[in-house]
Amino acid sequence: MTASVYPAFLRLQGRRCVVVGGGAVAEGKVLGLLDAGARVTVVSLATSRRLDDLVGQGIIVVWRRPYRAGDLAGAFLAIAATNDDVVNGAVWAEAEARGVLLNAVDDLPHCSFIAPSIHRQGDVTVAVSTAGQSPALAVRLRERIARSIGPEYATLAELLGRLRPAVHTRVPDVRARARLWYDIVDSDAVEFLRQGDVAAARRRIAELIDAAARPERYGEDAVRGCPWASVPPGTSLRRRSTPS
Repeated sequence: MTASVYPAFLRLQGRRCVVVGGGAVAEGKVLGLLDAGARVTVVSLATSRRLDDLVGQGIIVVWRRPYRAGDLAGAFLAIAATNDDVVNGAVWAEAEARGVLLNAVDDLPHCSFIAPSIHRQGDVTVAVSTAGQSPALAVRLRERIARSIGPEYATLAELLGRLRPAVHTRVPDVRARARLWYDIVDSDAVEFLRQGDVAAARRRIAELIDAAARPERYGEDAVRGCPWASVPPGTSLRRRSTPS
């Protein structure tokens, strides 16, 4: 068993990230960073066609030369996607010196963080890691989990996010509010969403909120203050899901 790792989700919006390497693996890493809103610089003599297209669109910057010390200046995060242990070691040394987070693909000794296998549905993200021991196992586990997490969960996440301010007002007790959130998630609202019946899901959630709210402080029609009150029945609230 390896040393424990600390799982976390990073906010990369607007942050500079450097990818050393330009092949298919590097391409996948670049696309993931762009999805997170990062500003990406690629360091590589040769790059894939997709990366070339991104350069042409002005989406990424490519330095067409081998990696050299100093390339990580100002970076928040870096990825070494090369087959060269010497290059990975040099990138690792600079990353450690500068305090830059580094993932070296298939090179665990040169990683300060491990990239998990990801499944996304809207704002719902599931990440699976084996602490670098078996990426293939992480992929298969992620695939199994993904089969049980459809787009209805993205819709539910958006609904609950929009409801948070109103629920905090209507159910001020922290413990009661925590129970309410679990009651909603465990209710048949998810099944209604799976069937495409957003209106029924909204009604079920409203009933649960009414039950949790203190009647002496709130009127019978207080549910009208919920964020969905102005949304016509049948309106889809689900954002497009991002494929894993």
